[in-house]
Amino acid sequence: MLLEPIDAWDTELTPAEVELLRRVAEGLPLVADISRADATLWVKQGKEAVVVAQAKPRSIASLYRQTWLGRRQSLEEPAADFPQLRAVLLEALERGRRAQAGDKLLEQGAAIVRQVFPILHQGRPIRAAMQLETSLIAWERQKRRSPSFQRAVTWLQEMAVRGDLRGTAGMPGLSEWDGILFVDDSYRIQYLSGIANNLYRRLGYLNELRGLHVGDLQTHDEVLVRQAFETLQCQVHQVDEGPLNWTRMALPIWSYRQPWWPLNGRDQERPVLRGALVLVHDNTEALRKAQEVRVLNAMVKDVHHRVKNNLQKVASLLRMQARRATNPETRRELEEAVNRILAVSTIHEFLTQSPDQLINIREISQRIVSKTQRSAIHPEAEVSFQVLGPAIYLPTRQATACALVIDELIINALKYAFPDQAAGRITIALEDLGDQVQIQVEDNGVGLPTGFDWQTTETLGLSIVRILVEDDLKGTFTMAPADPGTRAVVQFKKGSPTDD
Repeated sequence: MLLEPIDAWDTELTPAEVELLRRVAEGLPLVADISRADATLWVKQGKEAVVVAQAKPRSIASLYRQTWLGRRQSLEEPAADFPQLRAVLLEALERGRRAQAGDKLLEQGAAIVRQVFPILHQGRPIRAAMQLETSLIAWERQKRRSPSFQRAVTWLQEMAVRGDLRGTAGMPGLSEWDGILFVDDSYRIQYLSGIANNLYRRLGYLNELRGLHVGDLQTHDEVLVRQAFETLQCQVHQVDEGPLNWTRMALPIWSYRQPWWPLNGRDQERPVLRGALVLVHDNTEALRKAQEVRVLNAMVKDVHHRVKNNLQKVASLLRMQARRATNPETRRELEEAVNRILAVSTIHEFLTQSPDQLINIREISQRIVSKTQRSAIHPEAEVSFQVLGPAIYLPTRQATACALVIDELIINALKYAFPDQAAGRITIALEDLGDQVQIQVEDNGVGLPTGFDWQTTETLGLSIVRILVEDDLKGTFTMAPADPGTRAVVQFKKGSPTDD
């Protein structure tokens, strides 16, 4: 539902009337679903009427793609797109009478039926109205339904304009795949939609259900309807019915008795309980799929956990090999290989805890820094690290490439920026640019050597970075002098989880 802030309503309504409109707006989605119509709430402002709330139906396709929220209609001149709109609004807003008229959607050429109901406060109309719009085809289909259901819908609409749809805010509505029943005040089923009839057949009720007492069904319906009658508020229950799992919503329905004779004035506006509308939604398939997803996620997390452990074992073996190496160059290459393996292991460690498959690269950066401080920095070196920027969530493929890139750039800075274990600082700065991400790794070391061309240099680390950025991330990579030190910048477009 779309709703303008109440404070923005420029009206002469009293606080009690504004509160009434708030309750009417809360009931609009349910009215739209059951009436199979687009619902809007109009308020008179001077010589105009403005839409302050709108609800599109889920039980049928909406007539409109655009929103009507905030639309203004002059009460002095007809609208060019809907010639009958002004007339029905005048009837409801100024004369306090219900109005109905046919119209056409100019963009589609389709015939529609528009109903406008004045909003009633303490039995009297105020300067507001509820409008229902439906296609002529849907209108005719609705008229062919059971008279008992049509009366229930009429009573529901009357309750809506009085703000009496209590407990409906945030409640599930009626979709096109849900069943609907009307149970009268003596607990007898007066109407079932075709979908509702099919749902109960799945529970084994093959005979005609109309006219049966809901207590004759071995279901939760009687308890739900009784609670709706006792509380006079909407009730929602989710229960297992045999092999199925259903969500039911029971809405008590009443009408307002009108006096047949002036002497009966005491009965005027007295509500009379008529029954309850029961909406039935079958959750079975959705719950089954959700369970399958939970099982699959558990299996995937277990796989990531095993991969992480195996990578860490491989890293331990390489680290042992590096300690035994007598050639300094060999030892350094093995240690760099260990760091690359641990960078990938960090991703799998994160995936054992992140079920949504989106990875926070700020947290990944912090873990890589911690790993580097433990294993890659010489004990006598005094190099500090700083991770700046917001949390940025990326799909697994991009996060893995980012982890390797950050790891390579950090190792590259440690190798060349601080000779002889000099003290220094390395900063990893992350920036969210909307649809793009920028990663900047900067050191305050000795800077790039004279004549150094990072674009043509074929060191293993820079080659890995270029391949990851250009081929995996489809982004750009640059290096430039800082003041002091060196700055490496990676920029790429964000991906989506489906890219993995």
